Amino acid sequence: MLGTVLLLLALAKTGCPSPASLMSRRAEALKKLLEVFGMEDPPAPPTHFKRPPQYMVDLFNTVANADGVTKNPFVLKGNTVRSFLDKTHSEEMRFLFVLSSVAKNEKILMAELHLFRLWQRVTHRPKRHHFCQVSVYQVLEKDKPDTSGGKKLLVARTVSLQTSGWEVFAITSAVRDWTEDESRNQGLLVTVQSPDENPLDPPPLQFASGRGHHESKKPMLVLFTDDGRRGALQPTAGFPDLKPQAPDLPAKLPVPKLGRSRSTRSLDRPQSCQRYPLSVDFEEIGWSGWIISPRGYNAFHCKGSCPFPLGENMRPTNHATVQSIINALKLSEGVSSPCCVPDKLYSINLLYFDDDENVVLKQYDDMVAGSCGCH
Repeated sequence: MLGTVLLLLALAKTGCPSPASLMSRRAEALKKLLEVFGMEDPPAPPTHFKRPPQYMVDLFNTVANADGVTKNPFVLKGNTVRSFLDKTHSEEMRFLFVLSSVAKNEKILMAELHLFRLWQRVTHRPKRHHFCQVSVYQVLEKDKPDTSGGKKLLVARTVSLQTSGWEVFAITSAVRDWTEDESRNQGLLVTVQSPDENPLDPPPLQFASGRGHHESKKPMLVLFTDDGRRGALQPTAGFPDLKPQAPDLPAKLPVPKLGRSRSTRSLDRPQSCQRYPLSVDFEEIGWSGWIISPRGYNAFHCKGSCPFPLGENMRPTNHATVQSIINALKLSEGVSSPCCVPDKLYSINLLYFDDDENVVLKQYDDMVAGSCGCH
């Protein structure tokens, strides 16, 4: 995948005699680059300034560094996390999430309902309860959610009345049901009862709704999914060492006009296989309107020769060592020297707005050259 990105970036930036031809090549390259990121067209930027849910921002920062490179590959379940805000905007504890942006090939691994618990209502009645039971139901009949056949219990939990903050409820079975048949998505119903399951009127516990509360506290559905896309190399544990393998070299080396010392002649030799920086700037590409983080990343690229004999610093494979020997001794015609290529690849993560202005965190394998070797 990294090789595809490098080729497309080169095509997007290559100058051509004809401006029309240049624009055509750039458009073709960017379209192919979108395919690398699993998209047909770039999402439209939000119509107005929109702040992403803090949960999604925190999750990105936990999984990736500032450049988007994966630093903790075992946090995510699957390679995609989608967030959806409630569409009912109702004061009642009824919630509806539109899941039309979930692709058919995405496997639902886990689904969570995130509700922000407000401080306990102030009443003049003596406090009889310190806990209550919160139940989340899948609505089966939109017009009869309070009947026994109009809803199905998904999860029930005892919640303290003494604190405020986020409560998370697992509702995976309902979301799988909705993605299989969109017409079954009649929303969710949340009830609050006493610990002995008696109704409380008014309920002492209240959750922030989609209307009348700060955007950062709005009800949210979070899906952990996997679209089956995998790179050639799986992510490895631990934070990758992305420091250059060698100091950056100038594009052109100065050559003295008079005389050629031995040290100068050595500069004429091809540099051995090394890793060099390669910046991918999403603003330059024209994607900064819908990508939240990162603003760009360092893909790195491999360049240099693999001369005989191959040293350990060139990280050669056994096959490359044999190929180098055969090439050097001319034991077989048509055998070239080994190539300088990435021998370790890392994934990157994008946090972005989709076409419905939902925030998505997606991980893409094999996007950064971690190190280079002769293969």
